Amino acid sequence: MTDGPAEADLRAVQRQLGRPPRGVAGVAHRCSCGLPDVVRTRPRLPDGTPFPTTYYLSCPRAASLVGTLESSGLMRRMTERLAEDPELAAGHRAAHEDYLARRAALGEEVPEIEGVSAGGMPERVKCLHVLLAHALAAGPGVSPLGDEVREALGDYGAAGPCVATDG
Repeated sequence: MTDGPAEADLRAVQRQLGRPPRGVAGVAHRCSCGLPDVVRTRPRLPDGTPFPTTYYLSCPRAASLVGTLESSGLMRRMTERLAEDPELAAGHRAAHEDYLARRAALGEEVPEIEGVSAGGMPERVKCLHVLLAHALAAGPGVSPLGDEVREALGDYGAAGPCVATDG
């Protein structure tokens, strides 16, 4: 992650989202095309709203591909696997704890979301976008289900930038 978002990165994320980004603390991961694809978001947005989604997938290409995975029933199957596989469930719980620790490292206490991560963690799978964003930001081996999503997508940046760049 960078120390803070560069103006060019914020402009790219705005083009990706189709709106100004809110509460961006920095770029958490870059796509193979060089643009941000995950931003780290503060736990309280500028308007005061608590925001538990620390890692936000900004790339529209990746988001669309993940949406296709979600519509295939993958979240339901992953949740079923959590109930059947104690090792996978332990890994998912560890990912939840990692997510909370990384949010706490931002140094902002937000009691309204204390203990709440995102994506259904630690008991179920509710959002593959969040699991992928966390896996990309944290690196391989931190979020087992997020790693599975990353593997399923392959290199979505190989086709080039998802939005026009500044240069």
